[in-house]
Amino acid sequence: MRILLTGSSGWLGRFLAPLLRANGHAVTGLDIAPGADTDMIGSVADRALVDRIFAERGIESVIHGGALHKPDIARYPAQAFIDVNVTGTLNLLEAATAAGHDRFVFTSTTSLMISQAIRDEAGEAAVWLDEASGPIEPRNIYGVTKLAAEQLCRLAWLNDGLNCVVLRTSRFFPEEDDTHRALSGENMKANELLHRRLTVEDAARAHLVALEKAPEIGFGSFIVSAQTPFSREECAALKRDAPAVIARHFPDAFELYRAKGWELPKSIGRVYDAALAGKLLGFRCETDFGTVLESLRRKAALPFAHDPDYISPKEEPGVG
Repeated sequence: MRILLTGSSGWLGRFLAPLLRANGHAVTGLDIAPGADTDMIGSVADRALVDRIFAERGIESVIHGGALHKPDIARYPAQAFIDVNVTGTLNLLEAATAAGHDRFVFTSTTSLMISQAIRDEAGEAAVWLDEASGPIEPRNIYGVTKLAAEQLCRLAWLNDGLNCVVLRTSRFFPEEDDTHRALSGENMKANELLHRRLTVEDAARAHLVALEKAPEIGFGSFIVSAQTPFSREECAALKRDAPAVIARHFPDAFELYRAKGWELPKSIGRVYDAALAGKLLGFRCETDFGTVLESLRRKAALPFAHDPDYISPKEEPGVG
């Protein structure tokens, strides 16, 4: 297929574009910043540009990964989030519908599921989050606009028959966390693979699978995260004493971590359940916490990317 990939210069795009091409697809990359996989420089908020790309490139399907993200809240006004995340999504959906497409994949985020109450983690048990969780009450403009974009996808399927798969990805950024620095970046990423992270390689694979499955799904929203080893019944114990729960699943985790100079999480306040993606999409992440421990046992390279100096291409000098 001839695919329009938005956000092609970003962290996901640099892994997803080559994967799509390796699977026989012709990719047109659109981003506001230049990149190895970006053919067109511009914004999805520019409807004339979107229409021109569809016409000139003969676009047959869309993977919409471009967006303003949570760290951008400190750099951009709320209106910019609406222009890019909401209006931009509508532009692409309307163009895809007009072109008679049968599939559209939208990169969303688990962040929109986190209300302020969930983020505060004040309860006595970890919050178990799956696609049935709610009510959905995003705590910032990023989450609000991504939820609105998801609903535009739902309407495009309901009203126009455009098959849309929404992927609520958990964390896969390579840089340091912008709010928590108690542990090293690698230590935090390893811990998060227990309950709220996936690798960028797995995120890219999920989009390829969603593209293939969209006509079969119709409309669906899926959490995409490394499969947690935990169960709902362990939520209270996870909040109270996470190392004890981890030890039940991974008896040598403490010793492996100690040898690395790492710490296990003392408490886990929320867990993403990605089981539905496995059931309906047939997708499961290849890398999880067990993979991390195996790399520690073998003293091999860690199975995820960590780059504390990573800067989004759109924030490079001279861009925008």
